[in-house]
Amino acid sequence: MKRVPSYVKAALHSDKLIIVIKIGTSSLINEQYGTLNLSSLSRICEVVRELHSKGHYVIIVSSGAVGVGCQRLGLTSRPTKIAQKQALAAVGQVHLMRYYEDILNALGLRCAQVLLTLDNLADRSQYINARNTFTELLAYGAIPVVNENDTVAVQELRFGDNDTLSAQVATLVEADYLFLMTDVDALYTANPKLDPSATPIHEVEDISSLTADTSTAGTQWGTGGMVTKLTAARIATAAGCCLVICTSQKPEGIVEILNGARQGTKFFPLQNALKGRKRWLLAVPVRGSIWMDDGAVHAIRDRHKSLFPVGVIKVVGEFSAQDAVSLCDASGHEFARGLSNFDSKEVNLMKGRHTNDLPDILGYHTEGELIHRGNLALLLPGKQGYIVFSKGSRPQTLGKYHVSLSKLVCSRGRLVLGSFSAVESLFWSRHCTE
Repeated sequence: MKRVPSYVKAALHSDKLIIVIKIGTSSLINEQYGTLNLSSLSRICEVVRELHSKGHYVIIVSSGAVGVGCQRLGLTSRPTKIAQKQALAAVGQVHLMRYYEDILNALGLRCAQVLLTLDNLADRSQYINARNTFTELLAYGAIPVVNENDTVAVQELRFGDNDTLSAQVATLVEADYLFLMTDVDALYTANPKLDPSATPIHEVEDISSLTADTSTAGTQWGTGGMVTKLTAARIATAAGCCLVICTSQKPEGIVEILNGARQGTKFFPLQNALKGRKRWLLAVPVRGSIWMDDGAVHAIRDRHKSLFPVGVIKVVGEFSAQDAVSLCDASGHEFARGLSNFDSKEVNLMKGRHTNDLPDILGYHTEGELIHRGNLALLLPGKQGYIVFSKGSRPQTLGKYHVSLSKLVCSRGRLVLGSFSAVESLFWSRHCTE
């Protein structure tokens, strides 16, 4: 399906790819010696040059400031206090950028430093300003090198890890691809270091149905792990970006993957990608979560309705009105985000109650809409109807639908008996909403 041209590409007057490459601390720092891995950094920069020479736009999201700071000050382990890490980031960031400047300049490229905090992207006007700045940097042919502004970011307004930061940047610039370079070559069904039967997962179309091992944690120098990469995948794919987990030991694999090679783990973007304000909602810091029953999940995810109190079963965390919250199913799995019209105390009072009961509970009249559908951003695809068509015992497939002469089956188990021609079956498949 051909994508609608993005704002950034329209401003650049180009249809070339926008590619974000996230380089983890484990890819930059030699864990044994605690020093910067210059050979790895140089190879990555050479891949950036190759992509740039083909006309593509490349943005680097780089970890490593704290690690380089530790190296410069002769520390053998990463400190735990926030103020210490912020000081080390200040020491390390300037040296890290010097390495990028020297290597990229030697390859005939210009680079620019961009430091962000979650507060920058959570504010709509700052979000748009940041997008405009990236657009101009790409128009100038520069390679933006992005990191979190650790020195000034407070704990409540931190991305927390650069996997999330890279997903936010990819969302901001409407990137086509986000490559997460790490010390593993793909997502596996189990930890390959512990289970020899573990197999790589090369393609993921629906994260909600993913069965994979996420026990891989970050190194002492980094903050990421496989769980943070799946969080990044939910954000990026919801915004229409294809995310790929690949190994930093072979950065040339990025070019091969773009040429169709089956390497790493590719997460395909949602067909109905978020745009405009809903895309921006992915960047707003989450303050809490609202859990709901199956009926509410179905109404929001599959029918694109607003959230009302009757479907709420649990409230986690403390948040104010107009704060962003995660929307979770009864098992606590996040499937959407939205801006709450009420604070957490009010939602707790309202949960499970009908709209008619709310004036007595709150002491004032309200429509009871917890989150309007215009302030909801889905992270997972909704359920779609399908039809099974069989001659004898052997099903046939027509497009993305399975069609049957004897029965019509919808995704939520509703069964309509009857007899349909292939044309009629396709008609019903497109109008199956349950």
